[in-house]
Amino acid sequence: MVGRPAVPEVIWARPERAGRGPRPAFSRADIAAAAVRIADTEGLDAVSMRKVAAELGCGTMSLYNYVPRKEDLHELMLDAVSGGYEFPEPSGDWRADLVALAHQARAMMHRHTWVPRLMSPVYGFSPNALRYLEYALSCLDGVDARFGEKMELIAMVNGVVTTYVANEIATAERSRSLPWSEEQENAVRTDYLISQIVTGKYPRMAAGFAEDPGPIDLDGVFDRALSRVLESFDR
Repeated sequence: MVGRPAVPEVIWARPERAGRGPRPAFSRADIAAAAVRIADTEGLDAVSMRKVAAELGCGTMSLYNYVPRKEDLHELMLDAVSGGYEFPEPSGDWRADLVALAHQARAMMHRHTWVPRLMSPVYGFSPNALRYLEYALSCLDGVDARFGEKMELIAMVNGVVTTYVANEIATAERSRSLPWSEEQENAVRTDYLISQIVTGKYPRMAAGFAEDPGPIDLDGVFDRALSRVLESFDR
């Protein structure tokens, strides 16, 4: 690939544009914003150097002077959307603060449904990612734990959010692809499940559904999943 470095490189360690010459026509923020627009409207697979260049009105080859690899473009995109976090003063209740941060992350991933696919520790040290980590650590200032343990907790919270939202997005995308509504499918599947439960072969499930027939509160499930992770860290 043209412009791909032969050795590992961090995009943030590079100048905004490689080499000498006139002032760059585009900033990294411009490039990231163009890529995010494409991903939001057409999906992550539609993001290419060619499309981003067309969105910016420049040649594809010239874009490599700014962003040498597609992986770098993905990192710019993640950093751009991570700039939307709000970081209020920590309240002193580290659990509540991390839950609030997790809710922001969930909302951001629903605004940009491609984000879960790109979540990786490799992209965890961009400018906005570092600000996120620094804030999350500040929420844990009163917790008697080593730095590594705090980072593990933050990673577990992020893992819960990413996994949960990825499942929500996949479910929604599947529903949109079907020729019937989600309600219609749920009704058919519920009828089938009931027909199996009443056979008496599954007494524990029958007792469970009698105790809690639903519907499932997805927001409540999300909060309980977070709470269980946080409680496991309680000292």
